[in-house]
Amino acid sequence: MYYKVASVDAIVIYFGELISEEVSDRVLALYHHLKNLSLGGLIEIIPSYTTLYLQFDIMTRTHEGLFTQIEEFDTQIDHTAASLGREITIPAYFDPSVGLDLERVASLHGLNIDEVVKRYTENTYRVYTIGFAPGYAYMGSVDERIATPRLATPRAQIPKGSVAIANTQCAVYPQASPGGWNILGRTYIEMFDRAIEGFSYLKAGDSVQFKPISKEEFIAQGGQL
Repeated sequence: MYYKVASVDAIVIYFGELISEEVSDRVLALYHHLKNLSLGGLIEIIPSYTTLYLQFDIMTRTHEGLFTQIEEFDTQIDHTAASLGREITIPAYFDPSVGLDLERVASLHGLNIDEVVKRYTENTYRVYTIGFAPGYAYMGSVDERIATPRLATPRAQIPKGSVAIANTQCAVYPQASPGGWNILGRTYIEMFDRAIEGFSYLKAGDSVQFKPISKEEFIAQGGQL
């Protein structure tokens, strides 16, 4: 565990070099501990895959002083309970009509579409961090047998609700936006909501599983083709 100065009023604490649930547990344990403490002089806390970003009030805290206190907290908390986030199921329609890359991903791995969907939906995914856009949750890990690199040329517009993979990561596009991930399907769930803290339906530490649904159910629930 070490830190680097991010700016005059911020540090980034590093817990490891490799993405793993064990490292994520440490990040999330400290994140939740600090959030619950409401520590004076701490302005913002942002967890990521292997790091924790801390912004502080320079009138009351210093880089080194904050890190020293964080080190003490890290030795006192239970890291094994850190990932006890919510278990969430996201219904999604998987079909080439909405899964813009579904057929290509299947062909690339010598599979049929049903096999790709099965391997994608039988996994449970850890939400590691929220980034890129409000509500955009980075999750992992995708089955290596369907892991697919990002597109060489990103699309100018990805439809809202698109379920996507890039290498062993997966995500859902909360709003229509440019993007270079491989699109497998689409959900009707609103991933971006101004009424909730952080605007994100998913939170770091949540466990997510995708559930295949029919075209009829997708449309009945408000999904748009």
